[in-house]
Amino acid sequence: MKIGVVGKGGVGKTTVSALIARTLQQRGRRVLAVDTDSNPNLGFSLGLDFDEIEAVPTVPRSIVVGTRGDLTVEEVMADYGVPTPAGVTLMSALRVDEAGAGCTCGGHATVRSLLGQTLDAEVDDTIIDMEAGIEHLSRSGGTLAHADVLVVVMEASRKAVITAQRTIGLARELGIGAWVGVANKIEADQGDLLRRLCTEHGVPLDIVIPAEPAVVTADRLGAPLGDGVAPEVWSAINALVDRLSTAATRF
Repeated sequence: MKIGVVGKGGVGKTTVSALIARTLQQRGRRVLAVDTDSNPNLGFSLGLDFDEIEAVPTVPRSIVVGTRGDLTVEEVMADYGVPTPAGVTLMSALRVDEAGAGCTCGGHATVRSLLGQTLDAEVDDTIIDMEAGIEHLSRSGGTLAHADVLVVVMEASRKAVITAQRTIGLARELGIGAWVGVANKIEADQGDLLRRLCTEHGVPLDIVIPAEPAVVTADRLGAPLGDGVAPEVWSAINALVDRLSTAATRF
């Protein structure tokens, strides 16, 4: 599967991306996690420390992957894929290291090029942790145009649900036919509000990941969530992975 994880800023896309990647890896899948944030942090949730994340090479903006490009998929994986303690290979597609360096359009084009190739020889599943918002879906060609399924992450707020609604609309225009609505960090008293907002804006509510102090603590420390910690969160993630497999094969 090629899975794009999208949503409003602050809803927990990076945490959800890492948990999906780890769950797939634990099921025996070869997983590539692509960090498209210009301030990359996905590595923390996969067990890397600060120095190791800083050393992850960024895929050059000029590379076009594939038979007509500069490098084959195998070469890109070998040169830019970094193994993590979670057993997931990490790749950094974007990074802003200096002021006035210009836009990150080239990095998004590289991600689109990579996703457009057949990755089966190297990986079973690719998780793309996208930058916040919807601008990546409006770029020429759409960064995620070759994704099989989107994970649309929300919190219990109208702003987050409206962002999800707009994301789904753009996904339809790009021809992406599958998406899963995921509510994250949900307190026990927020369920009714969230269901009402999703119904009002026509957004699916497929999976609810409960609020869990252990996840907050792990994020604050820049560490992965422990395998035996927060069982309700892991249960929701396993249900999400099952749902993704079904959604991706339907289209």
